[in-house]
Amino acid sequence: MKIRSITYFLNPGMPLDLALIKRAGDFVAQARASYESVGYEVQTTRLATVPFPFLVPSLDDNELCGMAKNLEISALDAGFDYVSLGPALPELPESFKVVPAMIQAAEKVFLSGLMTSDGGYISLPAVKACADIIYQVAKFSNDGFSNLRFGAAANVSAGGPFFPVSYQDFRTGDHQPRFFALATEAADLAIEAARQSDSLAKVRGILIHLVESHAARLTRVSEELADQEKGTHHAIRFGGIDFTLAPFPRVELSFGTAIEQMGVPAVGMHGSLAAAAFLTYSLDLAKYQRAGFNGLMLPLLEDAVLALRAEQGNLNLNDLLLYSAVCGTGLDTIPLPGDISREQLTAILLDLSALAQRLDKPLIARLMPIPGKAAGELTSFDFDFFANSRVQAVRSDGIENLLAGDETFRLAPR
Repeated sequence: MKIRSITYFLNPGMPLDLALIKRAGDFVAQARASYESVGYEVQTTRLATVPFPFLVPSLDDNELCGMAKNLEISALDAGFDYVSLGPALPELPESFKVVPAMIQAAEKVFLSGLMTSDGGYISLPAVKACADIIYQVAKFSNDGFSNLRFGAAANVSAGGPFFPVSYQDFRTGDHQPRFFALATEAADLAIEAARQSDSLAKVRGILIHLVESHAARLTRVSEELADQEKGTHHAIRFGGIDFTLAPFPRVELSFGTAIEQMGVPAVGMHGSLAAAAFLTYSLDLAKYQRAGFNGLMLPLLEDAVLALRAEQGNLNLNDLLLYSAVCGTGLDTIPLPGDISREQLTAILLDLSALAQRLDKPLIARLMPIPGKAAGELTSFDFDFFANSRVQAVRSDGIENLLAGDETFRLAPR
């Protein structure tokens, strides 16, 4: 198991408080050393802010792009690897329009868009705006890679450490202490639990034990780090761990491997949903301080086995959406045809939003149309965190009539 990210949350102010950002960088450097001293590899350190509309309320394109670039430079100088500027917001529809330009302006900046609001509401204008962002950003490079830095979010709260949907709560961002949270790369724990067991009960017990043991060690170090800052102007709190069973694109670090170890011949075949739900419910039973999703991550291009099963035709877009209903974090790093329309993207995002609200769970869509590629063709990414796979077919002709309108409607959980 590794730490995917130490994510530090703050309001950097405008103009940017460079001393505050530098202090945050010093803290995460110390945190990295502390976690590594007890045996955990830290892959990245990340900075997440309040949503960008609260940093530049005018939503002026030039000012926002300048802010994104300046914050990127300051954060990288302070030792961070990536920055999240938070989501565009349904109550500020103009905020969606500036996202493509900001993504183009800064290479290490991630952004998102909220398609839902408190109380179970789905904003059709926000859903369509996120689809339009994905459509535009896909054109920024020949491989569609820039959409890695945008996530369409449904029912996603502040404080989660996994990008691209990390942000600090803007309603209290000026008043609450700064905080940090951990994102794990822990799919191998599920593999270990399945391989050591001759019964489902043992799988569950071993997985809970592994998660709780690692969480206890991580929490102890995290609280010691926070205690060192108490009583100073730099007070910070520990916000928890997102123990989502995230993979890495190697077979021995794949959640797909865990599902198949449970007895499914190939991910995508019947039984996959039951295995994934079982493992995620086991994670639910573990006791630790939580932040973010704490579920199952099925990023198609970041998981070697998922990528292979999709290439073989066993796993498709609808399967992944179905699994999200019982366990997942959504549709993540999904390669789509380059000629997909805004309306087809809207249909996918609307389904995802409906699942998130009806089931009262956080879901994201990180969709990646690949220019020049058709359904069934192979991707050709050269990126250490990706395993190549086939472009997914889309079962949609778009959205029309009432669902293509500009209403906001409610879907309460059952």
